Amino acid sequence: MVPVFNSETTLDALTNRLAAVLPVISVAYEVILVNDGSRDRSWDAIVHLSQRHPWVRGVRLLRNYGQHNALLCGIRSARYDVIATMDDDLQNPPEELPKLLDRLQSGVQVVYGTPASRTHGLWRTVASKVTRIALSVAMGADRARKVSAFRVFRTEVRDAFANYQGPLVSVDVLLTWGSEPFASVAVESQPRAVGRSNYSFWQLVTVALNMATGFSVLPLRLASIVGFVFTVFGFCVLVFVLMRYIVMGGSVPGFPFLASIVAILSGAQLFALGIIGEYLGRTYMRTMNRPPYVVGSVTPDDARVRQVEKQPGLHA
Repeated sequence: MVPVFNSETTLDALTNRLAAVLPVISVAYEVILVNDGSRDRSWDAIVHLSQRHPWVRGVRLLRNYGQHNALLCGIRSARYDVIATMDDDLQNPPEELPKLLDRLQSGVQVVYGTPASRTHGLWRTVASKVTRIALSVAMGADRARKVSAFRVFRTEVRDAFANYQGPLVSVDVLLTWGSEPFASVAVESQPRAVGRSNYSFWQLVTVALNMATGFSVLPLRLASIVGFVFTVFGFCVLVFVLMRYIVMGGSVPGFPFLASIVAILSGAQLFALGIIGEYLGRTYMRTMNRPPYVVGSVTPDDARVRQVEKQPGLHA
């Protein structure tokens, strides 16, 4: 399963490499390419590939919903009993798939292919670390450090989030709803074949915020702790003022002291209100019943592809 965004120049090479790997590891397989509102000719490339390879299926979303929303669409279209996901930029080598599948046979439900090394710029690295911290909060485990877009899991896991309809999607968090334990293997990571990452620093920070507030109540607890701490701080300041008045017969002089106290307490209140506002916003979004994605069209499929029952094989 591959979410596609502005990748018309890499799809042919990716499909050719999959064509060399998939017949070796499975007798039945298919590849679903989900076009997530690309602005180039990615959809035309997908249609062409589906005509050339009967095992390639294409799905075109009406607009850009996001990588994880596109993943969710592809996951729900899976027919075989194992699903593999990877990026469309050739950073995840298809030749590494056998490593993940071998680890999956050891009894786990989800296996991540963790790059042996990550080469990003400073700000991208910082944003990625923030995202992983947020993901760790949402997943409730340290395994978030091993998470990557290169993953394989058993299709039965998706039953745990079959009815999920929220507009904010994190596939990694959803997988925790129906699988335990996770595993990871070290894999090679190659540079992007063309172009640059579609995730900027602020986009990654936004993703981290969405994960932290969309799948966990820890930020609300943090707001409560901050409020409690500053309540204790304010009480201590009051005791200090009263003791000074009793002992020295005068109040605490100086406007800077008072201004600092007011600024600190106001900041804590706004911080707590901001977190509450994020949760209220997500509640409002859920009440609107916005779907995580809307399918615009699919590539022509024969009767074999139209079967919906799960079958032995690999779904990439």
